[in-house]
Amino acid sequence: MIAAATSPTRVPAVVMLVDDAPQSLGPLCSALEGDGYAVVVARDGASALQRLDLVSPDAILLDAMMPGWSGFETCRRIKQNPALSHIPVIFMTGLSETVHIVEGFDCGGVDYVVKPVRAQEVLARLATHVRNARAVRLAREAIDVGGHGVLLIDAQGRVAWRSPQAATWLQGYGLRPGGSLPADWCAWIAACAVDAALPREHVSTGADGQTLVIRYLGSVGLGEQMLLMQPRAAHAAARRLSTAALTTRETEVLSWIAKGKTNRDVGEILGLSHRTVNKHLEHIFEKLGVETRAAAAALASRELG
Repeated sequence: MIAAATSPTRVPAVVMLVDDAPQSLGPLCSALEGDGYAVVVARDGASALQRLDLVSPDAILLDAMMPGWSGFETCRRIKQNPALSHIPVIFMTGLSETVHIVEGFDCGGVDYVVKPVRAQEVLARLATHVRNARAVRLAREAIDVGGHGVLLIDAQGRVAWRSPQAATWLQGYGLRPGGSLPADWCAWIAACAVDAALPREHVSTGADGQTLVIRYLGSVGLGEQMLLMQPRAAHAAARRLSTAALTTRETEVLSWIAKGKTNRDVGEILGLSHRTVNKHLEHIFEKLGVETRAAAAALASRELG
């Protein structure tokens, strides 16, 4: 008889609690631990950043008003680090005036709760933000593996996130997370956001002489815009795929097939059934004008690199 304990143990989500008086939040810590979270405590912003060198939490509960760096300043410093910028920050604050709420969102927070905090409210908000953050992280990891040049631009026209490939291609522009885009990019993005008839591609040359073709993919929520970029030579080579009008899901399937993944692997990665993967491949073969899986993979490898 096999004991049930042989099943894999679920890794708990980690929450960092940053407050200069953590003892006052004892009931909240107990509620978090009772709900299955592992809790890491820091007493100020500087300590929080030191602990973030050692652990990457799934979410941060951050006191807005603390000695030294305020919660707002601490959040800004967290979001400036590309390795930490994906972590959702929820402010705990007794400040309920609009100006303070706006500042919390402006510096990168995703939510806030008013002190004295109510544990059940915090748990409900945490569950949503942790789930969303994990989904975004998995999507970004897929983008990284695929080698795509992707930028997320926030409502203020700043770089909210960039894929590793985008970071390489943008060296000639000096664009860093939190930095502002060139003026011509901002004007083009703003125009695309309000006029669907405008061209979705923009050509720009950096200080290093490299020319990028930037494609506007639209809004992805919370005021963020997504851009896809390629060097001009790679862009020209990829036109056969772009004119094939593959859907987003078909492109994902083809990308993983080109990396040598089996249909079963692709299904597990993308959360699809084996039958659904086969159906996507049938459509891909038809749109690309090829007859075999190997031919489609070779075309994708040659054109996407």
